[in-house]
Amino acid sequence: MSQEAERVYTVNLGKVWLSPDNQRAKRAVNMVKEFARHHMKAEQIKLEEDVSHLLWSRSIKHPPRKIRVQMTRTDEGYILVSKYEGEQEEKNKEELKKIDETSKEETKDQVELDSEPKTIAEPEPIVESEPAPKPAAKPAPKPAAKPAPKPAAKPAPKPAAKPAPKPAAKSDDTSPEFSKRKDKEKKKKSESKSKE
Repeated sequence: MSQEAERVYTVNLGKVWLSPDNQRAKRAVNMVKEFARHHMKAEQIKLEEDVSHLLWSRSIKHPPRKIRVQMTRTDEGYILVSKYEGEQEEKNKEELKKIDETSKEETKDQVELDSEPKTIAEPEPIVESEPAPKPAAKPAPKPAAKPAPKPAAKPAPKPAAKPAPKPAAKSDDTSPEFSKRKDKEKKKKSESKSKE
C-alpha cells in the first residue's frame, strides 16, 4: 500500500469554540494534531511554527474556525504539518495576470495616441493684462471677548459626618451600596485630616 508523501487538508476547528475561551487556541493545536493522527495514520506529529502562529494569531480566545494545512510524511517517521500556501500563490498569479492585461491595454492606447500624426499649432501670443484691482478686504469681526472665568470658591467646610448605622447582617457588607458608603466615609475623613 503506497501512501502519498504530502496531502493538503482543510481542518475544521469549529468545535474549538465549545471549549472555554481561555483554552481555545490550545485546544485548536490539539485538534490539528488529532486530525493529522487520524488521517495520516502516524503517532508523531510536529507543527511548523507558521501553523502555530496562525492558530495563535488572534490570541487564545479567538482562534480561526478552519485552516488549510499541508501534511508531509518525513523520512524520520513523523508527520510535519505546515501552512498551505498553494491557493494564495494561485490567487496572486491571477491578480498579476489581470494587472498585466490592464497595463497592456493602457500601453496600446498610449501607442495609438503616439502614432497619430501630430499637428503643431502655432502658440498664441500671451497677452499680459494688468490684474484687476481687488476690492478692499473687510476686516474680520473680532470674536466677542469671553468673560474671564471666576476663580472657583472654596466650599465651606462641612460639619463632621454622622457615623452610619452598622448593618445587622453580614450579607449587606458585600452589597455595592455599603461599599459606596464606606468609600464616601473614607474620603470625608481624609479630607478633614488634610484641612486640619
